Amino acid sequence: MSSSYGRYHSQSQSYAPSAPEQPPYSNYHHTSASNASSNYHYGNVSSSSFPPGTPQDVIRSFQMVDRDGSGFIDERELQQALSSGFHHFNLRTIRLLMFLFKNPHQPLTIGPKEFAALWSCLGHWRGIFERYDKDKSGKIDPLELRDALYGIGYAVPGSVLQLLLSKYGDGSGRRVELGFDSFVECGMIIKGLTDKFKEKDTRYTGSATLSYDAFMTMVLPFLVPYD
Repeated sequence: MSSSYGRYHSQSQSYAPSAPEQPPYSNYHHTSASNASSNYHYGNVSSSSFPPGTPQDVIRSFQMVDRDGSGFIDERELQQALSSGFHHFNLRTIRLLMFLFKNPHQPLTIGPKEFAALWSCLGHWRGIFERYDKDKSGKIDPLELRDALYGIGYAVPGSVLQLLLSKYGDGSGRRVELGFDSFVECGMIIKGLTDKFKEKDTRYTGSATLSYDAFMTMVLPFLVPYD
């Protein structure tokens, strides 16, 4: 199977630069490393289980939803933690985030390290959301989404963007506008699938030959977790 994506920067025969693992942000405040280093306990989870320098508010967010003190949280607990810290997250987006950040040894849960990485990543995406929400409506419209994706290195064709946005419509024909959770979901899908495609396109030509199995294995994980 041969496929191509996007368009190239004219000055280079390579992909547009990949969005960073943790995109630039503006409005996510870290507490100081000294404040985050105190080794306290809530339930059975110690702050030492988190990466060094993890802000205390992030640790507390995890500990407060880890009701059984197991050191791992499920999708409902993750939804509660993120919805109180950022924005109400729908379960569909939560399931995609679980897939992308899940603990490899606990496939249906998120541990302290994964939670800290996810929280930080969402903070960066929040900065992008605020930067491209030009009218400060709290929503991202199709043009703002296009500009946001282009700004972090993804020149997504209009036809692909329309297809992606169609899943968020209510059937009324009105212009689709994305809340923060849906914006994150779109960004994660585009970034994740592009990165997977680049693994196959080792010469950065914009096309790749894939077997049917490889294609299905690449795409389905981004669809199945939040069906």
